[in-house]
Amino acid sequence: MRIDLRGVGKGRRTEALPATTIGYESGRATLARAETEQRPTVLGLLASGRMRPDTGTVTIDGRADAAAIRRAIALVDAPDVSDPAPNVTVAGVAAEELMFAGVPSNPVSVARRLDKFGLRDVARIPIANVDPIVRLRLLTELAILRDDIEGLVLVSPDRHGGDPLEWWELAKRLADRGFAVLVIAGDASAAAIGAAAMIERMQAMDVDEVAEHAAIAEGGLA
Repeated sequence: MRIDLRGVGKGRRTEALPATTIGYESGRATLARAETEQRPTVLGLLASGRMRPDTGTVTIDGRADAAAIRRAIALVDAPDVSDPAPNVTVAGVAAEELMFAGVPSNPVSVARRLDKFGLRDVARIPIANVDPIVRLRLLTELAILRDDIEGLVLVSPDRHGGDPLEWWELAKRLADRGFAVLVIAGDASAAAIGAAAMIERMQAMDVDEVAEHAAIAEGGLA
């Protein structure tokens, strides 16, 4: 499955979202940059088929079908749209999401599910007070329990603080399980992830490759 957004914009003069082109697909984690308070959520709504763009197109496997996108894509933790109320406990969030997924959501079922996630020790903690990576792991694992979910759009995970490399690794692990994952975050997080990826590539090079790249960077090779 592949979702493509081509030149999508929202707002009378694209104030809500300027023209944006991005795609994400099964088995891959994709990072999209979006700054300001409103734009990440607007982009998330467009990318998950929950909002119609004023300009541009959104397609799934080459066809325009917003209903199919909505069925296939879970919109995770979008501010004021799909984020849980801050004072609800982890167990409460789990119960509600299990109900939406159409699976048992009684206290025993919730406890067993949190045990499976390794999160039973935080069951009584308000969702706003758990570590950012715990929050995101809980919400993504619950989201993929819903029928027909093939992808996830994660909105502004960096707003909760924490290390962006942690939630990026989580996104990549979800992609390794076959899901299409789009993460929408700010420039600072994107820069940190890009720097880490560059270091990882450099570490994977042999000595001669590193020397060649260093020479190119210094203008030593044509």
